[in-house]
Amino acid sequence: MKASQTSDRSPMKIDTSLLVPLGESGSTAARLEGLNYDGAYTFEGPHDPFFPLVAAAEQTERMELCTAVAIAFARNPMLLANIGWDLQALSKGRFILGLGSQVRPHITRRFSMPWSKPAARMREMVLAIKDIWKSWTEGGRLDFQGEFYQHTLMTPMFNPGPNPYGDPKIYLAGVGPKMTEVAAEVADGFFTHPFHTQKSWQEGTLPALEAGLAKAGRTRENFDISFQLMVVSGHNDEETSKAAAIVRRQIAFYGSTPAYRVALEVHGWGELQSELNLRSKQGDWEGMGKLITDEIMNEFAVVGPMNEIASRIRARIGEYADRVSFGVPYVGDADYWADVVADLRATDAHGSRSE
Repeated sequence: MKASQTSDRSPMKIDTSLLVPLGESGSTAARLEGLNYDGAYTFEGPHDPFFPLVAAAEQTERMELCTAVAIAFARNPMLLANIGWDLQALSKGRFILGLGSQVRPHITRRFSMPWSKPAARMREMVLAIKDIWKSWTEGGRLDFQGEFYQHTLMTPMFNPGPNPYGDPKIYLAGVGPKMTEVAAEVADGFFTHPFHTQKSWQEGTLPALEAGLAKAGRTRENFDISFQLMVVSGHNDEETSKAAAIVRRQIAFYGSTPAYRVALEVHGWGELQSELNLRSKQGDWEGMGKLITDEIMNEFAVVGPMNEIASRIRARIGEYADRVSFGVPYVGDADYWADVVADLRATDAHGSRSE
């Protein structure tokens, strides 16, 4: 089945961010669950992405909990296997281990970890984690020997045994074709990076996903696609203008990254990436945002009045998405998007009304 086909799939799930101080993560997660969100996610920013999910797991019952994303190469497969096992058990089967590679400077200079062949390394990391889980579930000798990771020791004292709720799903984030293909080959789901357009998704991401599924002999029914969207809207002109200014800076920040140039090149904007990168090295963050025209912003973000955002989201991703998140931290919180969520809830993934 093609990655674009969604004919017998469940309605699109709606996720939101859990970006609050650690002491508030449990109560906030409970409130989000009360607002009927399907999932809440953390990310690897100024704080650890896993700690908030411990409190969230203890104070929720239904909502899925996810890292979107934790930086894979800052850790090793055994560590991630342990964390994934524990959060899956604590949440009673509601944890999704979302991983991303980050870029070389962050891995080598921020985390002081090795960097090489990111797509191949990520593929091996996922396979190693799953092999470790398999050894805990089925017993037998752990014998994973790859190019980047080797796991050949597992004594009974350190084996937690089978997870009572099964293994958690693993989602991977990607922008370039190699990492995207790896996600579809070995992971359970894919995070579409906010820095994408309809054209870059259809001409670059979608073919890579289909290639990965074909390589593994997998079908679309067994693979989830999650979209994280940048949204420009508001309840009045002032809010919309503020959102637009911040989204322009966000697009400029993403666009300055050489690895993300591919999303600009499909529109003939490749040279913009070079200019953004140069200005980022000069610290001209304000000037970078001014380079993002209305045309560019409308390609990378969902833009429109609040009462039209849901329909525009459906038009953009409804054919492909299993999950969507647009609860962006720069304007409002989960309550801010209540009307948009209600509108999306009233439709299925194909844009037809739910019964």
